[in-house]
Amino acid sequence: MDAGKTFLTQFEDTLERIATPIKPWLPGIARFLLVVTFLEDSVRITTQWGDQLTYLQRHRGFPWLTAELFLGINVITMLVGSILAIGKRYTEHAVGGLFLVIVSQSLGYGLIFDSGFFFRNLSVIGGLLMLLADALSAKRRTIFAGLPSLNETDKATYLQLFGRILLVFLFLSFILTGEFSVLRVAVSIVAFVGCVMVVVGFKAKWSAWVLVTFLSISNVFLNGWWNLHQ
Repeated sequence: MDAGKTFLTQFEDTLERIATPIKPWLPGIARFLLVVTFLEDSVRITTQWGDQLTYLQRHRGFPWLTAELFLGINVITMLVGSILAIGKRYTEHAVGGLFLVIVSQSLGYGLIFDSGFFFRNLSVIGGLLMLLADALSAKRRTIFAGLPSLNETDKATYLQLFGRILLVFLFLSFILTGEFSVLRVAVSIVAFVGCVMVVVGFKAKWSAWVLVTFLSISNVFLNGWWNLHQ
């Protein structure tokens, strides 16, 4: 037990030294990673515009021009909302816009009852809640002075907790989508345990670094689209 504690302490000290040069950039990197799904989705829609229109018009029954407006508004909202969120400008409005994108795409593409898409959306909403919590924590003011109420810091704490919990659903979608494999299940279990440790605050910093490293490596092997035949 003592040897394990000593190893963890030394490991955390090593991570602290490695992370020191990039600490000033970590908040921006974190915000980017929380909205990168929307950036990727906007690029995908733009590069597959014709296919998207065909699907919405032929299979979802969108009238002429409605599909174009639907896709255009979604792309613009995702790009503007993501940029504002990364730059910490009008974060509440950016989060609201991105949340509306999630709802509109769920209804527009008819995937609201798809289990994998549902859990993925929950994890994305968790990321948005964490962005909102960060914005509220910066205000640190009480709405009604002298009355027992939640101030912005208290709201931020609860939103951050809910956001962390919802992020765990990402790994349920990871298991439910894609081809079944032992590697996929193993990655999901390890990542799920790491997420739970982050949620409850047990060795959160150590768990977060392990998750970043583990998921970055596994993502290359599990989603190696460059190995597929064109």
